Amino acid sequence: MVARFPPPPQNLHRYVWAMAVVIAVINTSDAVKSFHGTGGVGFGLGNVILVGNLILLWLYTLGCHSCRHITAGKINNFSKHPVRYWLWGKIGWLNARHMRLAWTTLGTLVFTDAYIALVSSGTITDLRFFG
Repeated sequence: MVARFPPPPQNLHRYVWAMAVVIAVINTSDAVKSFHGTGGVGFGLGNVILVGNLILLWLYTLGCHSCRHITAGKINNFSKHPVRYWLWGKIGWLNARHMRLAWTTLGTLVFTDAYIALVSSGTITDLRFFG
């Protein structure tokens, strides 16, 4: 198999998906770090907003047809790969809701960014449940 440059357009979506996974991993790291403030471990409304957005981001990213292809794209016999078949089925369920997840994730992303900007500028304070 000879690699071509530029890659065919149908492969571009797979590369964009890989970049989306990297962004989701970075956001996961940021969400974990948000539980550790200057005064130790804490939990507030900002954590709920960040984690909610993160869950939707991961569902959207994992529901992409590129992820579905990566998990079980070249399997000819699903009975020999039951775990990969199970993953393929779950990702297929998410893929059927991919557009709805896209718009919901975009909305929560705007809300999350606005909330973080308002808290970091001192306009509002984060409602803390403990810590």
